[in-house]
Amino acid sequence: MDQNRDAHPPATRIGIVGYGNLGRGVEAAIAKNPDMAIAGIFTRRDPAQLQPLGASVPVHGMDSLLRHKGAIDVLVLCGGSKDDLPWQSPELAAHFNLVDSFDTHARIPGHFAAVDAAAQAGQTTALISAGWDPGLFSINRVVGEALLPDGATYTFWGKGLSQGHSDAVRRVPGVAGGVQYTIPVPEAVDKVRSGVRPELSTREKHRRECFVVLQDGADADAVRRAIVGMPHYFDQYDTTVQFISAEELARDHGAMPHGGFVIRSGNTSASSKQVIEYRLQLDSNPEFTASVLVAYARAVHRMHAAGQFGCKTVLDVAPALLSAKSAAELREQFL
Repeated sequence: MDQNRDAHPPATRIGIVGYGNLGRGVEAAIAKNPDMAIAGIFTRRDPAQLQPLGASVPVHGMDSLLRHKGAIDVLVLCGGSKDDLPWQSPELAAHFNLVDSFDTHARIPGHFAAVDAAAQAGQTTALISAGWDPGLFSINRVVGEALLPDGATYTFWGKGLSQGHSDAVRRVPGVAGGVQYTIPVPEAVDKVRSGVRPELSTREKHRRECFVVLQDGADADAVRRAIVGMPHYFDQYDTTVQFISAEELARDHGAMPHGGFVIRSGNTSASSKQVIEYRLQLDSNPEFTASVLVAYARAVHRMHAAGQFGCKTVLDVAPALLSAKSAAELREQFL
């Protein structure tokens, strides 16, 4: 980090790719960061039909993105991890600095390799898998293990609505709409907090609950089987699928709360047991995730200016790079 960076640099120009719940959250987050500005929203929909929160925010078609290259410092990609980011991030990293929220944990190494090859070739800086998990929880897992090497780490999610898993549900043939909630198993949480270091399977830690609206004529049993058996998303969990009406979905499942916690329990000596816990409780999963993406977009812009090209993750970023404050202000106010 530049210890003498200008206290009032030009605003970082952000391009928002995709304008669903996450894209709207990014627009709202940028409005709370005076050192950032929206260069434009880029959508696969008809731009004339999209109404951003800010009346003056320009909206463009995705096919025009390359023409705006010189007016964008960092792209924030707001697509889904199942079908959008695996191809969007490598393709766009060849031309732009970017941040994505790719959250399929098992596929992160492959995603990293694809994005890194494109970013190295294009001399750009591309940060993947930002958000709260992967993202902030990843940092806490690393810190906990480093501080308590004689220990065990446990991550619990929920109860909350998962954006990535809900997106995966909605892409199942025969599904007209749906959401998915991740729910920690209380008995497992209590054991971990006690510091006894239990061995817990994936299935013992969480269960998943889906609420699905079927398309007309869809086979409910086929839809249920497709969801419950989906690799990387549901096959390792006890998953229930409840079929409801579109009216029930809108009435009862419009909010997007989420949260979770990372716990590291370990021993610093035979008689001293230590437990570290980091917790999030969120009214809006997409708005909070968007806030994380925007902070990391600031860091990406700075890293690119320093010549740090290629693919990065949150584990590569110094905390000071996330803040709009100067190094001196950070030392004075937070150390």
